[in-house]
Amino acid sequence: MKCTICEKLMQAAMAPTIFRCLAAPVTKTSNFIQNSRRDKNLITAAVLLIVNPASAGYTIDIPKGTPQINKPTQGGFFMYYSSGNYEAFARPEKPEGVDHKSAYLIGSGLAALSAACFMVRDGQMKGEHIHVLEKDPIPGGACDGYKYQDIGYVMRGGREMDNHFECMWDLFRSIPSIEDENVTVLDEYYWLNKHDPNYSLCRATVNCGEDAHTDGKFGLSDKGAMEIMKLFFTPNEQLQDKKITDFFDDEVLNSNFWLYWRTMFAFENWHSALEMKRYLQRYIHHIGGLPDFTALRFTRYNQYESIILPMVTYLKDHGVQFHYETKVVDVKFDINGKRKQASSVVVEHAGEISTIDLTENDLLFITNGGCVESCTMGAQDKAAGFDPTIKPGNGWDLWKKIAAQDPAFGHPEKFCSDPEHSNWESATITTLDDKIPQYIQKICKRDPFSGHTVTGGIVTVKDSNWLLSWTLNRQQQFRDQPKNQLCVWVYGLFSDKPGNYVKKAMRDCTGKELCMEWLYHIGVPEDQIEELAEHSANTIPVMMPYIDAFFMPRAMGDRPDIVPEGAVNFAFLGQFAETGRDTIFTTEYSMRTGMEAVYTLLDIDRGVPEVWGSTYDVRALIDATVKLRDGKKITDMDLPLIPRLAMKEALKKIEGTDLEKFLKEYNAI
Repeated sequence: MKCTICEKLMQAAMAPTIFRCLAAPVTKTSNFIQNSRRDKNLITAAVLLIVNPASAGYTIDIPKGTPQINKPTQGGFFMYYSSGNYEAFARPEKPEGVDHKSAYLIGSGLAALSAACFMVRDGQMKGEHIHVLEKDPIPGGACDGYKYQDIGYVMRGGREMDNHFECMWDLFRSIPSIEDENVTVLDEYYWLNKHDPNYSLCRATVNCGEDAHTDGKFGLSDKGAMEIMKLFFTPNEQLQDKKITDFFDDEVLNSNFWLYWRTMFAFENWHSALEMKRYLQRYIHHIGGLPDFTALRFTRYNQYESIILPMVTYLKDHGVQFHYETKVVDVKFDINGKRKQASSVVVEHAGEISTIDLTENDLLFITNGGCVESCTMGAQDKAAGFDPTIKPGNGWDLWKKIAAQDPAFGHPEKFCSDPEHSNWESATITTLDDKIPQYIQKICKRDPFSGHTVTGGIVTVKDSNWLLSWTLNRQQQFRDQPKNQLCVWVYGLFSDKPGNYVKKAMRDCTGKELCMEWLYHIGVPEDQIEELAEHSANTIPVMMPYIDAFFMPRAMGDRPDIVPEGAVNFAFLGQFAETGRDTIFTTEYSMRTGMEAVYTLLDIDRGVPEVWGSTYDVRALIDATVKLRDGKKITDMDLPLIPRLAMKEALKKIEGTDLEKFLKEYNAI
């Protein structure tokens, strides 16, 4: 199915490059004639795209799961996508037979907790029928934030939220806040970010704390912009197992755009071009907010206290059963032709092995893989080290056992076989007195003790060998954190490189040494660095060998479908399950997989909110195109004579029309 509007959207994004972004000086007459003809053809194509896109030969598919169309999944269930208030505000009827069903969830990360919440709220399943099997003593998975006894505060990572995380906000409008039970998590979050909007006053530094003056510019050449546009429109089928470097060269990789992008999302040059494309399309409406982080929103406290604890409280209040220190070591399936049924779960608890037999009415939700598996924690005087060993019973080991039973269950080795290309290291630095905060305030230009936005997102040390970035969200980050202390989150993408000040690989540094490297980069005089790192801060490093595993190059089928073909009682959840159009390493992706899994297996008759469709919105595409090129208009391009004349004719064609008004409104012409 094709859409004329969508065809216009393509034109909108392509216009700058259609109008000879790559125009180069021509010296030979024959080349001039050839290039002029090509330029004229490009301009003609652009005019056709404006006036009649179909005649120019450009189309873009309507997203799968078009709103209001029910389609049976491969397992025979119905699940459909929707948009708009009609479906958003509706409450589904109680699914048939739900009182006779039970559910087991492997893991208690965000995806599993979301699935449990959707089962309680929309599936109306009795809480005592739902069992969460968690190998650790506490819930949350990668969404952590704890104070460890005799070690200190630790945040392995943080979460950047978007106003169009549709599944997330659909759920959080129903989850009471643990701060005030009379408001929801969404209420709390919405009001907070309205009163204290996020934005950065210093995105990057150089030379020991000096502003790098990226000044909100992407710094892309026309050739670089063309490379990005090419990837944006490349069909997914041509991106299987492709790397970002298959599409981007130094024109992109040496730009501010790539500095912003890779440090904000933790992309590496060798990561998946397919996922890069998904990100571009998913967040095209936020391109303008990328340089200063105005696109982002944050929780009040760390992700564990602001996100996980309210969900766990909600579930416990509804009778959901949590089984901690209970490791699932294997899952068995009964596969008969196309029909696939999870038949048993093997668990280990307190040193004893037991088996849970499953019937068709026992639903199993599997969190396969895991970005924080095999992570190691250091201390102030201890390095985190690097040990990517896949231990029995962790998420990768379990997925390998499952995948061996059927090709539809994915290919975990595509993600966990090269930890040198999927790791990075983070650290939590807690300041202990007033000696370090002055250097923080000098860079972020805000009082870090105000309780409001501090850095407004990460500050990237542009000349760091580790490509170090650091951030302070609203303090305190922990509810029990002393008011005279700050918690700083630091991470480096290149954990194997020696530091600029501490001549050791990041992964080999103690907490103190890691803090010393950070203090050097924020401008602390060298004769004070060691003293402050030892006595004015406590630093806990964490190495995560598989934290970027989901970005590794992949092909169709490497991640299992949420509900594989023929599945009758099980689903896959989380970052290594496949759902269309959404992007991994986000809270939304985890929660979306939970919602789609529950809605499918319980046959809930209500639409799952579709991924926000800004990639099909001509306004977002035109706005992003102009901003990606730092505000340059099409008419500002330095074009040869023939293309310049052709452009003049193209603009005449739309003179006095709504299209001309629209393009002027968005500064495209």
